[in-house]
Amino acid sequence: MSRSFCWAALVVLLNVVAARAQSAPGDGVDRNAPSAQFEWTELAALPDDQGFGGGFLGVSDGALIFAGGTNFPDALPRQAGTQVWYDSIFLLEKPDGQWKEIDQRLPRPLAYGLSVTQEETPQGGGRVIAIGGHDGTQVYDTVVSLQWRDDQLVIEQLPALPQPCSNACGGLIRDKVFGDHVYVAGGVDRVPGAAVQALKTFWVLSLDDLDAGWQELEPWPGAERTEAVSAVLDGKFYIVSGKRIVADPAEPSGTTFEVLTDGYRYTPDQPAGSGQWERIAELPRGAAAAASPAPAIGQQHFLIVGGDDRHAAEQAERGAAELAAHPGFVTECLAYHAITDTWTPMGMFPDEQTDRVSAPTVRWEDEWVIAGGESRPGEQSPKFFTVQVKHRVAGLGLLNLSILVLYLSALVGMGVYFATRERSTDDYFLGGRRIPWWAAGLSIFGTTLSSISFMAVPAKVYATDWLYYSIIVAELVVPVIVALFYMPFFRRLNVTSAYEYLERRFNVLARLVGSASFILFQTGRMTIVLFLPALALSAVTGINIYVCIIAIGLLATVYTVLGGIEVVIWTDVLQVVVLLGGALVSLVIISFRVDGGFVGIVELAHDDDKLRWVQWGWDYTLPVLWVIIVGGIFQNLVTYSADQAVIQRYLTTKDEKATAHALYLNAAMAVPGSLLFFSLGTALYAFYKTQPQHLSPALVIDQTFPLFIAQQLPPGVMGLVIAAIFAASMSTVDSSLNSISTAVTTDFFRRFRPQADDRTCLNIARLLTVIFGAMATCAALWMAAYQEHIQSLWDVYIAVLGLLMGSLAGVFALGMFTRRASGAGALVGMVAGAVGLFCIQQYTKTHGFLYAGVGIVICFAVGYLASRVLPSQAKDLEGLTIHTPRPGDG
Repeated sequence: MSRSFCWAALVVLLNVVAARAQSAPGDGVDRNAPSAQFEWTELAALPDDQGFGGGFLGVSDGALIFAGGTNFPDALPRQAGTQVWYDSIFLLEKPDGQWKEIDQRLPRPLAYGLSVTQEETPQGGGRVIAIGGHDGTQVYDTVVSLQWRDDQLVIEQLPALPQPCSNACGGLIRDKVFGDHVYVAGGVDRVPGAAVQALKTFWVLSLDDLDAGWQELEPWPGAERTEAVSAVLDGKFYIVSGKRIVADPAEPSGTTFEVLTDGYRYTPDQPAGSGQWERIAELPRGAAAAASPAPAIGQQHFLIVGGDDRHAAEQAERGAAELAAHPGFVTECLAYHAITDTWTPMGMFPDEQTDRVSAPTVRWEDEWVIAGGESRPGEQSPKFFTVQVKHRVAGLGLLNLSILVLYLSALVGMGVYFATRERSTDDYFLGGRRIPWWAAGLSIFGTTLSSISFMAVPAKVYATDWLYYSIIVAELVVPVIVALFYMPFFRRLNVTSAYEYLERRFNVLARLVGSASFILFQTGRMTIVLFLPALALSAVTGINIYVCIIAIGLLATVYTVLGGIEVVIWTDVLQVVVLLGGALVSLVIISFRVDGGFVGIVELAHDDDKLRWVQWGWDYTLPVLWVIIVGGIFQNLVTYSADQAVIQRYLTTKDEKATAHALYLNAAMAVPGSLLFFSLGTALYAFYKTQPQHLSPALVIDQTFPLFIAQQLPPGVMGLVIAAIFAASMSTVDSSLNSISTAVTTDFFRRFRPQADDRTCLNIARLLTVIFGAMATCAALWMAAYQEHIQSLWDVYIAVLGLLMGSLAGVFALGMFTRRASGAGALVGMVAGAVGLFCIQQYTKTHGFLYAGVGIVICFAVGYLASRVLPSQAKDLEGLTIHTPRPGDG
């Protein structure tokens, strides 16, 4: 690939960025402007002029279903109108379509029940579950399933509630192992208006075990309530606000209402039968009978739409005159942020600035639908709205763009410079073994750091605490183990690819399988580290994420093609400096944005238990201390013992002593590096805890740091940190590209074409760099299309690492530490490790940190046993195990 093409790639990238920068200057960012805005869309109205309050709403087979409800068709309540209850069912098959009333009916006229949607059923297509409700004279315990299937509505009875109930709240929590569970909380068991007491009941139904029926759980710690609002977010159930019924002899009904402002979060244990309640922050106002379940917006927020804090129900008891003067329900929406436990006013309902009560909601085609409801007591609406949250983006600006241009130009210049030195495959793959130990050590640190550390680690700490910091023990121990045992093997065997060892120790098939596993893993890793910075840049500047991925992938590929491992290592050195510098500058700036500075951050984090770094116990499903340390050791062992991208750096220095120094430098860098990124996560929490209005519900957790960059960093500094985001990605992508081309060229092409000359192999390596750069870029584009399904990219990375690489590390350990292992046994062990780990991932709650260790142990144990059973030929093991060193090996 020519130098002119490399410069052309840079021009393409800069033109894309500059075009966006011109349309969004960015240098004058308003830090007080809202981070997000609501977009409301009105759907077709129901074919009824009055509309309905208290109906059932859900989605089945992609169609929106609305059933039941109540209204005053002849005259309003203040005009002594008569309330009517309905059993009709309406269907809307697409957002731009029209409602149609279908022939089927509910078992009886019904309203003010609870409806939840099960997205997937054994029959497929999902279903709406209508729970309880009343008809003005009687409260019912019935539970009905409504499923639109083959253009017909199938109505089935499900297990009845433990007692009649209406005006309850609830939701459905899905778990990949334990299935779907429906929760129902509070309500009343008699028709409102009679001498009635609110319920303090909490029930659960397993939709995968209907024969077990409803189970009663421990209720929330607060008062009993009816017309509360529920929400389901991140596998947890919330109940907030509602009304407490209070005896009052002065009222005609003998009761009055207290609108509550407390809220509670329930974290279920699995299987559902117990759990823990905790109180959340007090609402700034009452929100009884608000749209429910509250729309979950993004990964961190749910939205309270409407609600009553004016005791409208009391006014209804006091006569038509006061009803006529009712000002309407609350016009303000509230957003709850689960991580910082804060409430923030956020927008208004669009319908004549009037919010709703008794309006059911459901998620439909990535938007939340809010159906009908009452705008004033007894005044229903036929209108349906959908709501989306859009993030407000800021541009790069000229100064930030200039800094980014300088950085990218430096990378391209380094690629062009080192291209003149890549005359052989030894230069391209190993840098002629002339790399200084300190540069190799910084390169190892930069390669393992990556954009995963730069953004996902602070995001993880921001969302949780410091439990994962204890992995530092593994990061200090494993390099010592590698320096003593693994590194000397690779150096003394004089290999280019680590997987050459597997052929010498076992057979050619073990080599090919091992190398292929590594190539798959690195392609997946590149996908993630290409996606993360593109996501960040998109959030900061508004540039299309797909354009960002293509641009970053192109630039990383072309300079790696030119300069080989030498440019990879020296750009890694530059990128580590930029990476740590960007994180440090951001941490300092955050301290100035929080009252009390660093001390204020620490005090706030301590008070909210965000500095917890040890969780004791033996539960293998939780991040307890032993899970983090043991899992971290195995996880790091995979990286240092089976990852060609790291092992290749062992081979670029002049001798074993220099390589050992590089490993120790990498270990020494881990302590301050981890401390910096964990501190950054805590600082982000403190900032958004004290200023939650700056949060954007439209962004996912992994975009928290980029959000701060866009909002709070001054011009120039913003450009520096964006350059650090690029550095975080490229320090991994370039390493992966070069190591993949090394593995394919050495383990496949040169292995089966030994007569090929070195120039041919060098050209093949460069071509492979281009091919795999394009493949990773395309995979990152796919990941961007489904990003809403990815909760934490750090967890995804750990899962992929354990599945693809655990068995590979197990085979290296099997070969080095045993003499009985055979080629057939090693292959059996690899398959067993991968299959066993896949089953554990899919069917158990084992913590992700243990995946790598599970893969290694299964592969090692099964491989050793299989080697004892399966026949094998004797093999010369001199220099191939720790028990059979070559004469003269130290």
